[in-house]
Amino acid sequence: MNTIQASGLTKRVVTAEGELVILDEVDIALSAGEAVAVVGPSGSGKSTLLALLAGLDSASDGQIELLGSQLHALDEDGRAAVRAGQVGFVFQSFQLLPGLTALENVMLPLELAGIGQARDRAAEQLASVGLASRQKHLPSQLSGGEQQRVAVARAFVTNPKVLFADEPTGNLDQNTGDTIVELMFGMRASLGCALVLVTHDQRLAARCDRVVTMAEGRLL
Repeated sequence: MNTIQASGLTKRVVTAEGELVILDEVDIALSAGEAVAVVGPSGSGKSTLLALLAGLDSASDGQIELLGSQLHALDEDGRAAVRAGQVGFVFQSFQLLPGLTALENVMLPLELAGIGQARDRAAEQLASVGLASRQKHLPSQLSGGEQQRVAVARAFVTNPKVLFADEPTGNLDQNTGDTIVELMFGMRASLGCALVLVTHDQRLAARCDRVVTMAEGRLL
């Protein structure tokens, strides 16, 4: 069984100028444990594709199967239930909750998935990314690199079957970005989870098993 199977994936939005096609009948499949990089110019539909495959948004047309569940047949709550405990995310903008400490941010997906010993597991995961001494710090008290380390810890703390990463080094300098990449790929290798990676960085894309290119809403 493929981790992800999508066919005829289309996303349309209505603008003041008329209908805009963001994704145009995209077909893509991802095997268990496979890492796929999605590259292409800005505006080509990369992040939209990732959001649809992860069930963060709904398609206008087409079918998506994620971990055996038909996302296109589910509402928002149903898609969230599929992701819980099985899917991790790393975003360019970190997406940490500002009112929660580093530890609480990492605990959150465990609690949402009903996984026990959330505090201990989150503390262990923060230690694994070098932030054992920063558990009680809020995101505003952390550097960009530290915030992304928290995000990586949060993404992997549930031992996900698939990880979605959208420009994970986009807001970081090269040295810090390289550190995050090593952490992310090292943790992914230890778990054997699948990876969908959206990036402009060809060096980062080259670390994946397969690279697909998008242009004007289509896979080339």
